[in-house]
Amino acid sequence: MGRDELLRRSLVALAAAVAVTGLATASLRKAAATYGFGILAIAGVLLPDWEFFDRDFSQWLTPMPASRRTAAAAAAEREHDVWKFKPYPLRMTMLITIYGFGLYKWWMYVSS
Repeated sequence: MGRDELLRRSLVALAAAVAVTGLATASLRKAAATYGFGILAIAGVLLPDWEFFDRDFSQWLTPMPASRRTAAAAAAEREHDVWKFKPYPLRMTMLITIYGFGLYKWWMYVSS
């Protein structure tokens, strides 16, 4: 399953979540909020340039070195290795904090 298939399945699951939220709350605004949060959550996991972030944290503010592989070679390699995500402690802390806060705010809005 490549990135395209994973993105497709995520969007279908999001559509189902939006439909359930819209029907359960009878609110188009809450369904739209669910859609917006879901799109941002999916984009935050599937779209970042993980090759850039796989470097040491202190190197994040500097440009990538010129010896970087060509875009075509990197795309061909990523197609077979969907989960190239490495769970570094700082990255996991940031993702858990950001997504946890977003999920909390979404839940407070939908449940009100």
